[in-house]
Amino acid sequence: MSSNRRGLLVILSSPSGAGKSTLAKRLMNWDPELRFSVSATTRKPRQGETDGVEYFFHTKEEFTDLIETGGMLEHAEVFGNFYGSPLAPVQEAVEAGRDVLFDIDWQGGQQIAGSALKDSVVSIFILPPSISELERRLNNRGQDSEEVISDRMSKSRDEISHYAEYDYVLVNDDLENTWADLRSILSAERMKRQRQPQLVAHVRGLNSEFEDRK
Repeated sequence: MSSNRRGLLVILSSPSGAGKSTLAKRLMNWDPELRFSVSATTRKPRQGETDGVEYFFHTKEEFTDLIETGGMLEHAEVFGNFYGSPLAPVQEAVEAGRDVLFDIDWQGGQQIAGSALKDSVVSIFILPPSISELERRLNNRGQDSEEVISDRMSKSRDEISHYAEYDYVLVNDDLENTWADLRSILSAERMKRQRQPQLVAHVRGLNSEFEDRK
């Protein structure tokens, strides 16, 4: 696939309950060409999971080799298993002009922002309008126990403290307004001069036309 521009690495982060996953789903539905980054993991596949679809499944030795050879954009160890974003498929997508969406925490976002693909990164942090509203949303989801919600709330303060590390910060006090702002950010970032390599050839062509008019 060829493209007139380089692809973007779109990083979405937020404390749990701020609306990140809802906005990520809307982005995917809005633009079918937008690819969701498929993570790699060392945990065993669950029933119905396919390698390369839900995850890229690796042994710990394979995963460690990828880390040591620079084959992971970001990675972390969670409950004894490694998770991370493989570099190769993301790099291929960017060079082909396809945008890749990452729904990750600030630590993963930091690693990607410092990677070899940092010039393609657009990072967006989603803030809740208030802490009480954040807690209300977590309770209304009905997905977690009180203990889990309490744990998520205790982690949210640290997560929010990293908002200044992002290119854009949106306060999700109204989902439709936040969604409109998110689309505007993506549309504008796609049009940046440095992401349109064909412009150099186009301007050369315009200058040639000036020369022909002499």
